[in-house]
Amino acid sequence: MAEEAWIEAKRAGPGLDLAAGGRWLVSSAALLDARLKVLDRAFESAAPPRRVAIDCSKVEALDTVGAWLLLRLVAVLESRGAAATIEHLDARFSPLLRQAEKFARATAPAAPERRAGPIDLLAELGRITSSAIRQIASGLDFFGLVVITGLGTLRHPGRFRFVAFVSHMQRTGSTALPIVGLLSFLVGIVFAYQGADQLRYYGAEIFTVNLLGLAFARELGVLLTAIIVAGRSGSAFTAEIGTMQVNEEIDAMTTLGLDPIEVLVLPRLCALAVTLPLLTFYANVMGMVGGAFICDLSLGIPLPLFLQQLRGAITGWSFWLGILKAPFFAVCIALIGCREGLAVTRSAESVGRLTTLSVVESIFLVIIFDAAFSIIFAQLNI
Repeated sequence: MAEEAWIEAKRAGPGLDLAAGGRWLVSSAALLDARLKVLDRAFESAAPPRRVAIDCSKVEALDTVGAWLLLRLVAVLESRGAAATIEHLDARFSPLLRQAEKFARATAPAAPERRAGPIDLLAELGRITSSAIRQIASGLDFFGLVVITGLGTLRHPGRFRFVAFVSHMQRTGSTALPIVGLLSFLVGIVFAYQGADQLRYYGAEIFTVNLLGLAFARELGVLLTAIIVAGRSGSAFTAEIGTMQVNEEIDAMTTLGLDPIEVLVLPRLCALAVTLPLLTFYANVMGMVGGAFICDLSLGIPLPLFLQQLRGAITGWSFWLGILKAPFFAVCIALIGCREGLAVTRSAESVGRLTTLSVVESIFLVIIFDAAFSIIFAQLNI
């Protein structure tokens, strides 16, 4: 009959020798646990050992519980400042011990977080800056690749996917009319009402029309439309291309000799560059319709007077400024949406994360470019 599990200790100068033997199995776990606790109390002395060697040459059987008890003994000894090692363990038990050690490290409680100091904050700032620089470099690299592919398509127009272009125009344009129109109409109502509430103190309610017209024509129409399209179409681009990446459809496309930039990116980019200016014009009209509604309802400004005042407010470049910005915003949204889609890895989590990231990046860059355009137009006195 096999010998039950046992462990013995013997002091050897500054060190300690432990000998383990028998069957270290789950059936002996209670007995082993009791003996190890007695051993631990026996070693609580003023001069704890500096080195502990656990001789396992006489261990006849070992299962997961036994391996865990051995590792727990090593951890207790190391917590007392001793260098503990497991020696002479039968080679057939080594893989089990390694797996138990790996699992113990993976499930160990995280060390308590210490307060971040100035060096930690500086290091975090460096990591963020480095990540931002890599992201910008990746975006510029992708932009250059799209430009080169686009120039190649101009030399060979027959390679352009016209059917896909029309399909994406319909999906990013006409299907977006309800949400763009409704939000622009409601924002027009709110903007006109709030503007009139302030201008009423000066007896200048009629200039609510000027405020509404210039705000929508120059800024609100294109900015509101670009944000809606970024959340609607930009995220769709990332999710569609990302799902194709997960399903390895893009790899199959490349194997067939097709260029993913030419097939997937260019039709979406061109479609959005055409539809966003049209949606901007539609948003301007719907915003002014909402403003005209509230002006007639609350201010007593009838529609003919509203149109007459609006015609005097929107002159020269004022009408075209928002329309001119729209293609730049469209290119920005399409490029980010497609680039993040192509960056998806083989996981559903990656699709969701990069879809969210594409929307955030698109809206951020749209606002940055809008601020840049405002500065340029101010310098040009437009």
